[in-house]
Amino acid sequence: MHILLVEDDDRIAAALRPALHRHGMTTTRLARGRGAVDHLAGVDVVLLDLGLPDIDGVDVCRAIREVSEVPVIVVSARGEVDDRILGLHSGADDYLVKPYDVGELLARVHAVHRRRRVSSPDAAAGDVVVVADVSIDLGRHAVTVAGAAVTLSRKEFQVLALLAVAKGAVCTRSRIVAEVWGRTWAGANRTLDVHVATLRTKLGRPELVQTVRGVGYRLGLPDAQAEPDPPAAGAGE
Repeated sequence: MHILLVEDDDRIAAALRPALHRHGMTTTRLARGRGAVDHLAGVDVVLLDLGLPDIDGVDVCRAIREVSEVPVIVVSARGEVDDRILGLHSGADDYLVKPYDVGELLARVHAVHRRRRVSSPDAAAGDVVVVADVSIDLGRHAVTVAGAAVTLSRKEFQVLALLAVAKGAVCTRSRIVAEVWGRTWAGANRTLDVHVATLRTKLGRPELVQTVRGVGYRLGLPDAQAEPDPPAAGAGE
C-alpha cells in the first residue's frame, strides 16, 4: 500500500514514516499542499494535515476529490466539531485528531482502503465470490441466491464482502467493526450481531456466515475453497 503523506511538521513525518514502513507501506511525503493532486498516481491512501503553510488542507481535500476517489484521512490538530464536519464535507473519508495513537491510524488506513476498494465502481468485473448457489459481486454490490437477487443494505453488503474477501479466514469482531463502520462504540458488537442475523435471514443460508465463538465471523466455504487459518503460536514445536 502506498501512502501520500501531506504533512509540514518534519518531526511528525520523521516519526510516522518508519511506522508505516514497518507495516509494509511505502510513502511519499509532501511538506506543502499545493500540487498534491499531481502526486496521486499509484497512491492508495492520503494522510492530510490541514494546517499547511501554503494552502488550507480543506482546499487540498476538495482539489483531490475533484480529480480522484482515493481515500483521504485528515490528520489534524483541529479537533473542534465544526472542523471535523468541514473536513468530512470537503470529501475526507475519515478524520483523526492529533495527537493520535499510531495503531489507531493504521487501523483507519486499512479500513478506508478496504471500504473504498470493495465499493469502487471500477472494481474488476471478475471480483465475484461464488459459494454454492450464492454469488457475491464485489464490483456491482450485487448478491444473488439461486439466481434470485437479494437486496442488502450498504452495511450488510460491506460485512458480507469483507468476509468474502477473507476467503474463509476468520475476521475478528474488532476488524469488522473498524473496517465497516470506521469507529467503535459501546454497542458495536450488538450492532454487528444484528447485521449478521439480518444477513442470514435475507440470504436464507444461515450456514454461509459462521460464528467463531469469542473471535468473530467467517464465510462458510466448502473445504476446497477455504484458505486455512495461520497455525497457532507454538504449533509443530
